Amino acid sequence: MAEYQEMAAEVLPSLKAIALTHVRYRRGDKLGLFLAWVSLIPVFISLGGFVSHFLFRRELQGICFAAGLLASQFLNELIKHSVAQSRPAYCELLEACDSHGWPSSHSQYMFFFATYLSLLTLHRSPARRVIAAVPWPLAFLTMLSRVYLGYHTVAQVFAGAVVGLVFGAIWYWIVNTMLVDYFPMIEESAVGRWLYIKDTSHIPDVLKFEYDNARAARRKVATD
Repeated sequence: MAEYQEMAAEVLPSLKAIALTHVRYRRGDKLGLFLAWVSLIPVFISLGGFVSHFLFRRELQGICFAAGLLASQFLNELIKHSVAQSRPAYCELLEACDSHGWPSSHSQYMFFFATYLSLLTLHRSPARRVIAAVPWPLAFLTMLSRVYLGYHTVAQVFAGAVVGLVFGAIWYWIVNTMLVDYFPMIEESAVGRWLYIKDTSHIPDVLKFEYDNARAARRKVATD
C-alpha cells in the first residue's frame, strides 16, 4: 500500500486533464450535476453540431463558423498564457490548477457562438428573433456553471464573455463582408466539388428551398 501511494505521488503531478471536458461537482448536489452537464455544452456543439454539419451539410458558412470558434480558442490560450492568472484557490480539489483561468474558455466559446449565430440568423431573416435568442440562456448558464463549480472567478467568466462577444462580432464581419466574396470560387474549385462543399447564403429560406426541391425531385422520379 505504501509503495502504491509513493508511486501515485510521483505520477499524479505529471498527469494533466483536458480542461474542456474535465468537470467535477459535489456528490449529491443536483444543481451541481445539472451545471456540470451545462458546462459540457461547448463539447456537444463542437462534436455533435459542427462535425455532423460538415459530414451531412458541408456549408461554407458553417465551416467558417467552426473555423472562427477554433480561432477563438487559440486566442483564448494566447491570452491565458500572456496574463497567467490563476484559477480560484480551491482549484486543487478540482485538479485544475495546471491551467490558467483568465479568460474562461467555456464562457468565451459560448458567447462567440451566441453572437455569431444571432447575427447570422437575424441577417438571413429578421423575423426569426426567437431562434436568435436561443443560444443566449445557454451562454449565461455556462458562465454560471463555471463559477458555481469552482473553476473560475466571476471576473474570469465575464472576461471570457466579453472576448467571445467582441471576437464573434468581428469574425462575423470578416466572413460576411470579406470571405463571402470567395465562396463561389471555393464552391467551384476542384476540392470544393470533390467534397461537395456548397454555399446557400444567397438563399433566403434554405429549409423551404430544400423542401420544395426534394418534393419536386420525388414527383419527377414518380413520373419518369
